Amino acid sequence: MATLRLPDVVPSPRQDCERLRKAFQVAQTPPGTTTCLNVVLCCSCILDSWLGLGTDEKAVIKVLGHRNARQRRIIGETYQQLYNKCLIDDLNAELSGDFRKAVILWIYDPPERDARLANEALNSRRKGVHELQVIVEIACASSPHHLIAVRQAYSILFDSSLEEDIISNVPMPLQKVLVSLVSSYRYDKNLVDSAIANSEAAKLYEVIKTKKLDHDDFLSILSTRNVFQLKETFLHYKKNYGNSIDEDILNCGKGNLESILKVAIWCIDSPEKHFAEVIRASIVGLGTDEDSLTRVIVTRAEIDMMKVKGEYFNTNKTNLDSAVIGDTSGDYQDFLMTLLGTNV
Repeated sequence: MATLRLPDVVPSPRQDCERLRKAFQVAQTPPGTTTCLNVVLCCSCILDSWLGLGTDEKAVIKVLGHRNARQRRIIGETYQQLYNKCLIDDLNAELSGDFRKAVILWIYDPPERDARLANEALNSRRKGVHELQVIVEIACASSPHHLIAVRQAYSILFDSSLEEDIISNVPMPLQKVLVSLVSSYRYDKNLVDSAIANSEAAKLYEVIKTKKLDHDDFLSILSTRNVFQLKETFLHYKKNYGNSIDEDILNCGKGNLESILKVAIWCIDSPEKHFAEVIRASIVGLGTDEDSLTRVIVTRAEIDMMKVKGEYFNTNKTNLDSAVIGDTSGDYQDFLMTLLGTNV
C-alpha cells in the first residue's frame, strides 16, 4: 500500500501552478517601510525588488507532496503552458540542498526518474553493491511494463540503451547479471506451476552448490520467470534444502556478486524487506546517506511504502517515521514525512 495522501478535493492543475508560482515569489514588507503617496509606483518598485527573494517551501510541499504521478505530470505541463518555464528549472533555482534533490526526484515521471537513477549509478566512481543495487531495484521490484518504460526513457535521455551502458561501465560477472535482469520481460499474471518450481529449485541448488552464481541456468530462471512463479520456487528451495536461497547464496562468499544476487532475490520475493534494509543502512551510525533515504521514500511512496514501514518496525523494533525524524531536519524532513503519510 502507498503512503501518499491526496486531498479529498484536488485543485485544478492551473490552481496548483498559480500556488507554486506564488510560492516562488514570496514577498514580505521589509521592517521600517513607510507609506508612499504614489501607491502604484511604490507597489511596483517593491514587487520588482522582492520577486525571487524568498520561497514558501511549505506551500511547495503542500502542493507537490500531495499529488500522484499523473497529477504531477499535468502540473508540469500546465506550468510550462502558463509561464513558458520548466517547473523543474524553477524548483532547481528556488530550492536547495537535500530538499531540492528530493522534490525534483519526486517531480520526474517515474520511468524518467528511474532512468536517471540508473544512469547516475552507472556513472558513479564506485561500482559496488551500494550503487548498482539501484538497477536491481528497477529490474526486480517493478512491474514488467515499468521496466520497459524505463529502458525507453533511458534511450531517449542518454542516446544509449541501458544494456549498452551496463556493458560499458560494469565489470564481469556483475555485468552479466545486470544485463540479464534488465533485458527480461516477465509475465505479470499470477500463474504458478508447482512442478516447475520444484524442478527449478533443484537447478538453483546445484548451481549454488558449485558456487557458479553467474551460470546461465541460474540467471535464466531468475530473469525470465514471473514473480509469483519465482516465489513458489524459493519456497520449494527452502522446503527441500533447509536454508532460504539468499542464505545459501551468501554462504558462497562475501563478494559483490553474492550481495547483488541477494538484493535481486529480496526485490523479487519481498521488496519491502530490501527497502527497509536500505533505509536502516542509510541512517545507522554517524551521518545519514540522504541519497539512499530519499530514493527509497520517493520511489516507493506510491507503491508499497506502508509495507516497508511495517517491515522496518518488525525488523528494527522501532517506528520508521521516528527514525527519519531523528536523522533529518527542516524542509527536507517535512517533505519526506509528507510522502510517508504524516500531516506536516
